[in-house]
Amino acid sequence: MLAVHCNASALSLHCLRRTPTSATFPQPLSSSAASTRRALLVSSIATPSFSTLNLILSAPSKSAIITDFFDLPDSGGVKALDLRAGTGPTPVDGDQVAIHYYGRLAAKQGWRFDSTYDHKDSTGEPMPFIFILGSGKVIAGIESALRSMKVGGTRRVIIPPSQGYQNTSQEPIPPNFFDRQRLFTTIFNPTRLANGEGSTLGTLIFDIELLSVRH
Repeated sequence: MLAVHCNASALSLHCLRRTPTSATFPQPLSSSAASTRRALLVSSIATPSFSTLNLILSAPSKSAIITDFFDLPDSGGVKALDLRAGTGPTPVDGDQVAIHYYGRLAAKQGWRFDSTYDHKDSTGEPMPFIFILGSGKVIAGIESALRSMKVGGTRRVIIPPSQGYQNTSQEPIPPNFFDRQRLFTTIFNPTRLANGEGSTLGTLIFDIELLSVRH
């Protein structure tokens, strides 16, 4: 059984409130604001411990069980927990969306393999991940999560292997070579796949914040 311990309220994400817009993408955060935002999200999630399908995400205070998550309709088994409800528009296929995310791999004890806060522009500011929803270039689990989110919302999703990486060209791709190599050699390990471990190797956990939508 998949047990998950987390605390949505402890995130204090109201401190990160932004004004949603469907016309423009947000301006880069100042270094201090970006650092504060990142620190809040990181501090809200203690280093997780995973063991095959027994997944535990711990948080600073109260905990919640897996029933706090819900199955996303028509998602192929993606489970979601809304950490903060958005108030802006909901994207549809064909929209350009901008998100921030933390990506973790269950098979590596919750190892964080990528984060948009580590992607910096020429001024040192974190860059959001921008793509066209429904293009098929991004793993299906992320697209499923976004289709029922509103701008300004933050959602944690547990993505089964069937809705995660199916090949090494699907986005988001960690820009660091060693992180990318570790991620894909774990998910597509031929020996472990042959031993029937495919149902656990590619399980992903993403915390996703929908920043903006452009129709």
